[in-house]
Amino acid sequence: MKQKNWIILFTFVLLGELIGIQLENNILQFIFKPLIIPVVIGYLDSKTNDITKSINKWVLLALAFSWIGDVLLMFQDKKDIFFLLGLSSFLLAHIFYIIYFHKIRIREKVKSNPWFLVIVVIYYAALISLLSPYLHDMKLPVRIYGIVISFMFMLAMHMLFIRQKIAGKYMMTGAFLFVLSDSLLAVNKFYQPFYFADILIILTYALAQFFIVKGAVGYFNSRENE
Repeated sequence: MKQKNWIILFTFVLLGELIGIQLENNILQFIFKPLIIPVVIGYLDSKTNDITKSINKWVLLALAFSWIGDVLLMFQDKKDIFFLLGLSSFLLAHIFYIIYFHKIRIREKVKSNPWFLVIVVIYYAALISLLSPYLHDMKLPVRIYGIVISFMFMLAMHMLFIRQKIAGKYMMTGAFLFVLSDSLLAVNKFYQPFYFADILIILTYALAQFFIVKGAVGYFNSRENE
């Protein structure tokens, strides 16, 4: 399938999921949510010669565990263990993104910026301070997850300084949207449910994955043509 068709399909699947959420239609949500990541993988595959080649494998692993997390979280209302398992799956996904961004930073010889660490520490401290009184037995898992995703975003901010500027901006934007999506999810679940929460969470999440992959594709292809 051509890359343009994958983008159209991604838009269709995302709209289907958003409509399902708005209409509170579980059937639509169970159909479209598990399709988001496979379509993103399809887009990645359509833009690269080998989806498992070089550092692409880390993105593929991150997407694979994101998909597992998506499926597990669909059953969190039935048993709490599904939320914990989903959280663990996304934790692994972020670790693979960490490896990916770190390898690019080293390859591009981008120096560590201590100000990025300050930014994520402030974000992490503020969010955990807000949520901690409401986390109860989920306090440790959520804190660990927060540390990992904060570290992922810190590394993603370094992508702004790679030679492939557009690709770097896409990856950083995707990482930011991922942090935003998870933050909205945490606030809605543990602190205070808010209007349109589910729509905002899935919208920022789907765009996060797509932007990271779009940036990864741009970076990989530019390196291949050098």
